[in-house]
Amino acid sequence: MKKFIVFLFLSCSLTIAAQQKSNFWDNVRFGGAFTLGFGTQTTIGISPSAIYDFQNGFALGTGLTYIYSEINDFTTNVYGGSIISLYQIPTIGIQLSGEYEYSFAKQTNSFGTINTNFPALYIGAAYNSGRFAFGIRYDVLYDENKSVYASAFSPIVRFYF
Repeated sequence: MKKFIVFLFLSCSLTIAAQQKSNFWDNVRFGGAFTLGFGTQTTIGISPSAIYDFQNGFALGTGLTYIYSEINDFTTNVYGGSIISLYQIPTIGIQLSGEYEYSFAKQTNSFGTINTNFPALYIGAAYNSGRFAFGIRYDVLYDENKSVYASAFSPIVRFYF
């Protein structure tokens, strides 16, 4: 009888845990962004991310970033991680975002190598149409002496599935 009660308890516990896990993954979306640029400068970047959709239009997630850039003999490799927060205004299709990113850069040319790291706090707005969003963001922590980016402004292009 004790074995049956223990078995019944474990079965119910596993069923409840499986249902909770299923509901969690139903609210997770995967996606990110990519960058391609060719010409006098070559830039290739990928930024996969995952977000969890909460109720009322809020989402929170995390992402990774890798960017390779080459101009003549000057190459830059940027690695980073980020925490992403999104708020969707459903009536007008606008997505507001905040993102904290910390990046490490390795810049190499014929004179040697420079390693830097820098934080970024992006505040942005994008038009969202289903799984696709595009807009602009601004880095409030931008420091032209530390960052490898040319400007505090950057485009937003996101895909989530």
